[in-house]
Amino acid sequence: MKVVLLADVKGTGKKDQLVEVSDGFGRNYLIPKKLAMEATASAVNDINNKQKAKEHQLEVELAEAKRVAGILDGRTVEIKAKAGANGKLFGSVTAKEIAAALQKDTGCEVSKNKIVLEGEIKSFGTFEAKVKVYTGVQANVKVRVAE
Repeated sequence: MKVVLLADVKGTGKKDQLVEVSDGFGRNYLIPKKLAMEATASAVNDINNKQKAKEHQLEVELAEAKRVAGILDGRTVEIKAKAGANGKLFGSVTAKEIAAALQKDTGCEVSKNKIVLEGEIKSFGTFEAKVKVYTGVQANVKVRVAE
């Protein structure tokens, strides 16, 4: 018996997957517990449409991420900070401040969690930061800290 799984079933398959199961398992366990439904033509068609919609959504997200990465890549962001007499900053420049500066300069909203710094920024100068825009898509940004 062919069924379409409505939820993940251990040892059988994942949600929205078309699987072949024994008649007893399908009729006595999966279908009554609403874990699966019989694989009719319309059910199979619905699953195919859901998969195509999901693939299209991922393509759209990837294209948007590449566009944002193109805008951010190679950009230099300037952040003003206060320092003591010896040139050492009070505190450090954080990913939150970098995200706010990128938002102001480019208009692209970047989460502070997606900014990766190689180390703490506790002095004046230019530093490298990576922005992980999407899975496998990242942009390199320079951070210039000035007084």
